[in-house]
Amino acid sequence: MTGLRFQGITRQFGARRAVDGVDLTIQPGEFFSLLGPSGSGKSTLLRIAAGLEHPDAGTVMLGERDITALPPQERGIGMVFQNYALFPHMTVAENVSFGLRLRRIPVQEVAARTDEALTRVALVDRKHANVASLSGGEQQRVAVARALVIEPDVLLFDEPLSNLDVTLRQRTRTEIRALQKRTGITTLYVTHDQAEALSISDRVAVIHDGMVEQVGTPSELYYAPATAFVASFLGWDNRLEGIVDAGERTVKLKDLPVVLPGAFAGTLSGAVHVLLLPEMVHVVPEGTEAWLTGSVESFEFRGASVVLAIRLGAVVLQATVTGDAARLPWSEGQQVGIDIGWKSAKVFPKDIL
Repeated sequence: MTGLRFQGITRQFGARRAVDGVDLTIQPGEFFSLLGPSGSGKSTLLRIAAGLEHPDAGTVMLGERDITALPPQERGIGMVFQNYALFPHMTVAENVSFGLRLRRIPVQEVAARTDEALTRVALVDRKHANVASLSGGEQQRVAVARALVIEPDVLLFDEPLSNLDVTLRQRTRTEIRALQKRTGITTLYVTHDQAEALSISDRVAVIHDGMVEQVGTPSELYYAPATAFVASFLGWDNRLEGIVDAGERTVKLKDLPVVLPGAFAGTLSGAVHVLLLPEMVHVVPEGTEAWLTGSVESFEFRGASVVLAIRLGAVVLQATVTGDAARLPWSEGQQVGIDIGWKSAKVFPKDIL
């Protein structure tokens, strides 16, 4: 297994700096995701790894090899594109074996390696089918097999599930993760979908404006976001305004009768934002003893959970209820009690949000 390393990677397009001095290390055998909004620079970084873009500054290392100036075919890297880039006039086997035939591999070896790659993605029984006759999920697996058949050191995925429906996306991402575990191949995966990145990755780098905001395990990023952008991007949807009292070392909220201990603010001063995850807002039935009372402004049924928008005076908080509470007959205008898990709140300077 081979690792991949970016050292001081910068890429400029006109006046826009798409990638700005990125340092990242993907460990051998790791499933590593680049997560960020459109235009954040994550796909540019992936294309630099593949050799489809060249950095203006910095170095790309594959193991101990400097591959910065190498053409794509000499890097030992396989890539699965967003649109799969399959040849519609070819069969499944012809698509998968294309890279081997370009490398002038002996015919018998091509056939054996093609069958092996298709077996890995559970498509060997469709090898004579035309790719145009396959479903979107099957075409995606053909693209994976084509990348695997050249036996790359690293496998790259550029938003490979964006063309699939929700159900197929969930099933296919599970298949990709299972395949990566079986092969042990180092994988770099680009997505703008938070749930996708958090569900399948060993570690994730959150990218914003061409720079790395934070790197960590999915749990670290979700529960301990290091920056306001990471928190907001990963679903810390409740944002309350506050003021740090420098003398008392407390945080006084603007629109709720709450004063938080100064430990929440750390060394901050002045205006701040206090962020909370929806699951930190605990909803209890009307009449139950609770810290505050609010009314349900709207609700979204999501199967195993319900997301409530609850108005508390000038503030609307998002709350996620699960279990038996998700089965209750929620309605707009319904009165509810609210408790909040303040100990898990995050505080950031107001001017950076």
